[in-house]
Amino acid sequence: MSELTNQDDDYEAQVSARKQTRRGGGDPATRGRTTIADGVVEKIAGTAARDVVGVYAMGSGLSRTIGAMRDRVPGGSKAVTRGVKAEVGEVQTALDLEIVVEYGFPIGDVSHAVRENVIAAVERMTSLEVVEVNIAVSDVHLPDDEEEEEPEQPRIQ
Repeated sequence: MSELTNQDDDYEAQVSARKQTRRGGGDPATRGRTTIADGVVEKIAGTAARDVVGVYAMGSGLSRTIGAMRDRVPGGSKAVTRGVKAEVGEVQTALDLEIVVEYGFPIGDVSHAVRENVIAAVERMTSLEVVEVNIAVSDVHLPDDEEEEEPEQPRIQ
């Protein structure tokens, strides 16, 4: 029985020694690098920009048309990064956004809200410093534009 007790004591001493010994030394946060792809930042920024009231769409007319066709393909997914370009460094990022504003919303206010929302989301989720967010308003969506976007009825039935 005393042999069993000695083994238990030895085991406890080993566990205690392991807990006290720190492998690798130093702060665990400094033991490697994290890199964030441009596409990750673009997805975060695109989602944050679309959340702002007054933003009708992202991207230019051509990219929206191509994207709309891609969205209709079975199995296709909505391009969250449409209208967003990011340049990502080790600690900073810069973004270019192209938006379409809904008619009636002040463009300056929408741009300001987009910039604030994008910066907050990117910095919170990536810990990167956003040095600039350039916004290009490529179009204004008019309420009657929706009627034009619907496909025409075929003439022959």
